[in-house]
Amino acid sequence: MRPNWDEYFMEMAEIVKTRSTCLRRKVGAVIVKNKRLLSTGYNGAPSNTAHCLDIGCLREERKIPSGERHELCRGIHAEQNAIIQAAYHGVSIEGAVLYCTLQPCVLCAKMIINAGIEKIYCKGSYPDELSMNLLKEAKIEVIQFDNID
Repeated sequence: MRPNWDEYFMEMAEIVKTRSTCLRRKVGAVIVKNKRLLSTGYNGAPSNTAHCLDIGCLREERKIPSGERHELCRGIHAEQNAIIQAAYHGVSIEGAVLYCTLQPCVLCAKMIINAGIEKIYCKGSYPDELSMNLLKEAKIEVIQFDNID
């Protein structure tokens, strides 16, 4: 069966997440405008630095709960990487749509808002109420993909 556009781009995000080097969870993101793929990102350590797959997870070692102390992580989130890759390659993402395999955290939400992304399709939830409040305040539509027929 041929997927609709939202299913198509979410499936791309699912494929992108397979590149993740995070030990806790794998997340993928794609940024799309006018049904054209602009940028992708997955969670993992910055370029030219050791991956958690190779050296272990600081958050696991310190037993830091999900959604807390984001600064104590080697990794960059998938949404952040997708936004950074667009900027690095000079691609405007203003007015774009983000497809992500997980609900954005507050750090990602702030970047999404300032990058000019207008809509988010995401799977699952993340324990970060402030994230969703900021996105709502900024009038960015967030659609839980899990609930789409």
